[in-house]
Amino acid sequence: MNPEYNFAFLDEGSKREIRRSILKAVAVPGYQVPFGSRELPIGRGWGTGGIQLTLSLIGPRDVLKVIDQGSDDSVNAVNIKKFINLCSDVATTTDSTEATLIQTRHRIPEEPLRNDQLLVFQVPLPEPLRVIEPSEEATKLMHAEADYTGIWLQLYESIMKYGKVTIATEYPVTVEDRYVMNPSPIPKYDNPRLHESECLYLFGAGREKKIYAIPPHTKVVSLAFDDVPFEIEHMEGRRCRLCGAENVYFDELIDRETSAVSYQCSDTGYCSKRRLRKEADC
Repeated sequence: MNPEYNFAFLDEGSKREIRRSILKAVAVPGYQVPFGSRELPIGRGWGTGGIQLTLSLIGPRDVLKVIDQGSDDSVNAVNIKKFINLCSDVATTTDSTEATLIQTRHRIPEEPLRNDQLLVFQVPLPEPLRVIEPSEEATKLMHAEADYTGIWLQLYESIMKYGKVTIATEYPVTVEDRYVMNPSPIPKYDNPRLHESECLYLFGAGREKKIYAIPPHTKVVSLAFDDVPFEIEHMEGRRCRLCGAENVYFDELIDRETSAVSYQCSDTGYCSKRRLRKEADC
């Protein structure tokens, strides 16, 4: 650890203030708690909200995993991991079952998480009502009155125009039959994993200065009409070209020369683990 930095970079007062906001977010699932977003040596939009949550919660004995759209090796994931490691010297891993704290951008790991694990989301836009109402004061009032008519109208218009709801990411959910929440830009394939999860989910938006949470064993339901149920992306009939996995979320790869389509696990840690297990069995 670099001795010029405080452990986990942030000063202890900042950590305590952020942890207090986290406690409030856990106490009121789905509610967006304002917090004093700190300056970091990373440009806003690169996950500063999630990083601040991670820096406020991480301890010397934690094991950290950072992923970006399922990948452990993207520029975003690698540099965030380097920064956190530089100022905390905690152990890192690519195996989601070994990690105690996972920071993610746009995906939930394939392997189910446990009660002793924590998943921190990087969130660019926390407000699900922003697409229909630009005013922060107005959206606060709409949440207070549970007025989500605009979101339902957005879903209805999509069905009328395309015959189905075309929202692929940031699909809105209702938390404990009260607040409508933006689950960050995860694919809707991951939405069911939010419901009655074993682990704590924390969402941090640095630019918007908001924190919200889904505690373990919380009811989370994706918005849908009775006659048009919520559907996730269909992955049936596909296999990972590297590990042979089925029924997971895949990235689609297209060969530029032959236009042939192949599929690969979005969760690179999960894919690598399967390949190592296969090699060990041979």
